[in-house]
Amino acid sequence: MKQKTRERMLYILLFYVLIGAVLFFYQRKLIYFPTPKIPHEYEQQQLIHDNITLEVIALNQGQKEAIIYFGGNAESVVYSAKYFLDTFPRQTVYLLNYRGYGGSSGQPSEKGFFADSLFLFDKVLEKQTTISVIGRSLGSGVATYLASKRPVKKMALISPFDSITRVAQNNFMIFPVFLMLLDKYDSISRVKDIKAETFVLIAEYDEVIPRIHSQRLIDEFAAEQITVKIIADSRHNDISDKVEYYQLLKDFFSK
Repeated sequence: MKQKTRERMLYILLFYVLIGAVLFFYQRKLIYFPTPKIPHEYEQQQLIHDNITLEVIALNQGQKEAIIYFGGNAESVVYSAKYFLDTFPRQTVYLLNYRGYGGSSGQPSEKGFFADSLFLFDKVLEKQTTISVIGRSLGSGVATYLASKRPVKKMALISPFDSITRVAQNNFMIFPVFLMLLDKYDSISRVKDIKAETFVLIAEYDEVIPRIHSQRLIDEFAAEQITVKIIADSRHNDISDKVEYYQLLKDFFSK
């Protein structure tokens, strides 16, 4: 009986180690879902950085103010172009296709995304004197990093999180995610270095980023620095389909 118990425990341990190894070695394939290049008629710029070619959609060229948009995971940012074009006629809007996404070369990683965000900001600063950012879901991690490193005027975060580590730990409770994860997107630790006026949009029924992770991030900001709106009857992926979504963003960046 004891021998059978030991064997069962050994099988369970081996299975645990095997699953843990799969999660560790394939974690970026589980985190990132690159999108293909989609033909469009908008102006597109190719920027070379770190031996990577970044595809950037540029809308309303020639304005004094700029907005850089960092999309969500698995998001084709070109589909947001029409709405940003209409919403921000007085700002030049840059929609970044992350490395590995939308025709940009390279492989996705936190380090790469962060480096690309700094590079794009500095390039935009050559043309526009005031730069704000929008970050959605995964892009909120990129936006908060950039805002902690550069003089961002305003920052809008849609469905943000405190850190990917904490979100992932909820999904894989039996594994030491904080030790295993390579790309942590620790947004909450960067709030202290962010000076930008901040606006947060939250989906009422977000099934991907539990509310507690957005709230932890929000609570780190000074009350006078941040405004939060919850869009009723919305979920993680359809929040931008709601009528008030673009109007709220327009109001924030226009005031």
